[in-house]
Amino acid sequence: MRCVIYSRVSTIDQNLNNQLEQLKKYAESQDWEIVKIITDVSSGGKPSEERPGLNELLKICRKRQCDIVLFWALDRFSREGSRKTLKYLTLLDYFGTNWHSFAEPYISSLGIFSDAIIAILSALAKQERVRISERTKAGLDRIRGKVKLGRPKTAGNLFEKAKTLRKQGLSYAKIGEQLSLSKTRAYQLCNGNT
Repeated sequence: MRCVIYSRVSTIDQNLNNQLEQLKKYAESQDWEIVKIITDVSSGGKPSEERPGLNELLKICRKRQCDIVLFWALDRFSREGSRKTLKYLTLLDYFGTNWHSFAEPYISSLGIFSDAIIAILSALAKQERVRISERTKAGLDRIRGKVKLGRPKTAGNLFEKAKTLRKQGLSYAKIGEQLSLSKTRAYQLCNGNT
C-alpha cells in the first residue's frame, strides 16, 4: 500500500523527528511504500485551511495518490473536536484512503473493528453537539437573569420625536445628538425602523 505519513507538533520547540522515525519504521514493518511525509507545526485545533500539511494531505487523498494515512495519534491528527475529526476521517474513507493511528492501533480503518470505531466517533460527535448546545443555553439563561438581551425597545415617544425633528429639517446627526442616539439609529427611527 502507498502510505503518507502525517505528523504534527504544536510549536517549533517540539521535535517532529521522534514521531517520524517510529512512523517510518512502522510503515516499513507493514510493507507500506512511503510516498510522502507531511508535517505541520501548528495547533491541532486549527482547521485544515490554516494547517498547510493537513490541507496538502487531504488534496493527495482526494486525488487518490495514496492508500493509507499513518499518523502518530488521533490528537496529533486533529484537536478540533470529535465532529471535525470525524469529518476528516469520513473524507479519507470517501476518498478510498485508509487511516491508522500508530499510538492507538484500535483507531484504524483497517481490520474488523473499523465500522465500530466510526460508530463510536459519530456518537461522540453527536454528544459533543448536544453539550455545546446545552452550554450555550445555560450561558444565555445565566445572563438573562442579569442582563436584558436583544436590542432595546424604542419608546414610542422617541420614535415620534425623531420624526418631528426630521420634519423640522434637522440632519440625522443633529437628531442623534438631541436624542442621545447614534446618527445611524436616528436615521432608522426617522425611516420607520424601530
